[in-house]
This record gives sequence, C-alpha cells and structure tokens, in this order.
Amino acid sequence: MQRSFIIAVDGPGGVGKSTVSKKIARKLGGLYVDTGAMYRAFGLAMRDAGVNPDDDDALTEFCSNLDIIYRADENGIFINGLDYSEKIRTEEAGGLASKAAAKSIVRRTLVAYQRTFGNDGIIVVMEGRDIGTVVYPEADIKFFLDADAEVRALRRLKEGRDGLGVKDMKKALAARDRQDSTRKDSPLTRGDDAIYIDSTNCDIDEVITLFMTHIKKRLPRERTAPLD
Repeated sequence: MQRSFIIAVDGPGGVGKSTVSKKIARKLGGLYVDTGAMYRAFGLAMRDAGVNPDDDDALTEFCSNLDIIYRADENGIFINGLDYSEKIRTEEAGGLASKAAAKSIVRRTLVAYQRTFGNDGIIVVMEGRDIGTVVYPEADIKFFLDADAEVRALRRLKEGRDGLGVKDMKKALAARDRQDSTRKDSPLTRGDDAIYIDSTNCDIDEVITLFMTHIKKRLPRERTAPLD
C-alpha cells in the first residue's frame, strides 16, 4: 500500500482554509478532506443523540458506536446514517464542534478515521486545526493559514453565517479560538515546520499562488503531471 502525499493546512476559522484547500486539491488532481466538517457533524450528532459532552461514559459509548462517512466528491458527511452535510455551516455547529473537540475520546476517534485517508497513494489536501501537529505530523508539507480578526469576521459574514454582525462574529471567532488554542488535547497551534501564510491582504488567487510555489518544490517528479 503506497503512502499518500499529504498536504496539511491548519489555521483558525475564517481564514479561507476550505476554499484554498479545495482549489489546491483540484489543481493537483487530489483528494480534499475537511476535518472541521467531521467535528461539526459530530457535535450536531452528539446533540441530537442527547449526549452530554461532559458525561465521559456516555460520550465514550457514543464514540464506540460511531459510524462516520465522509464523501469528498459530494461534500457529504454522514454520522450513524444521518446526513449532516447541509447543517454544519452554522455558528452553533462550530460551537458544538469546539466542545466535542476538547474531549480526548472524540479526538482519538476522529483522528483515527482521518488517518485512513493517507494510505491510498494519492495526493491528499487535509485542512483543520491540528493536521500538521497531530493527525499527520509526518505530512509532506504543512501550512498555517492566518488572517486579521476583522477580515476573518467579514469573510464568515459573506458566507451567511447566522446573520450576525461584524462585532458579534468577531466575538464568536475569538471565543472559538480561545477554546481551540487552550484545550489540553491537540490545541490549535502553528507547528515549527509549518509554512506561515497571512491572507489578510491577499485575494484567493494570490494565496493559492503562494501555496503552489511551495508545493511544487516538494512534489516528487512523478506527481507533477496534474500541474502541466
């Protein structure tokens, strides 16, 4: 079984990770994996099942019976047979995801699933908050994408997130950042070997150009055909 070429993209919410990662995967003819979608879907499924995230026994049992399916080609995420694909892009889902992600049993369960995408000998662009530090510390290339708080809030508002104003969106993003960066297990952090890219003053095409400049230097010769 050939190991995949892994491109890890980490960073806080609202920096453009999903947009950039999808476009990079398309350019390279690779697979795009959105780990944030998995945590968001998990949070909603946990709520729907009436599981209290602070009840370790109930949470452990829920994780032990978890059936998760991620379909990159359809932008689909299913948990225990239920389709959460259209329900995850809300601030409520983000908050539930952050609570769930703070629990070690949840992270172990989802990280184990996320690592299954690296064994098919393909190019994988995986984005999240701990890809380069925890999920794939051996990734072939790692990025940490960042942006100014005001810009991040405006980008989220353009996505139609819950109809919040800029001020409230900034507060919501700041709260999520605090929770993600201070959790004991797999906190949001920039790895020492991650390439830092600030997208505050860049449009999407400029960010992608920066990414591709670095990626082309790392791609083995036999994988460069999609770039031509």
